[in-house]
Amino acid sequence: MIEDKTLTCRECGQEFIFSASEQEFYAEKGFQNDPGRCLQCRQARKQSRNGGFARAPRTMYPTVCAECGCETEVPFQPSGDKPVYCRQCFDARRQY
Repeated sequence: MIEDKTLTCRECGQEFIFSASEQEFYAEKGFQNDPGRCLQCRQARKQSRNGGFARAPRTMYPTVCAECGCETEVPFQPSGDKPVYCRQCFDARRQY
């Protein structure tokens, strides 16, 4: 039985909870080490590595699926020379 752990952040020195569900997630991903930083310090570190800028929202372009004809959005500007598929049709084609 996995139980919550109390850890100490190596950045700010504050104690934080490493919950049982987080431990299960870490185990699922194959991570062998417990986190060394609290959530706030992890977020601050991630943002500082990104130059202090948040990632810009992705521009989505409306289009019509070439297979089923439903309206959808894609993260690229369709050029018109290749078919564009909705997520369901794309996934179905990719399995072949």
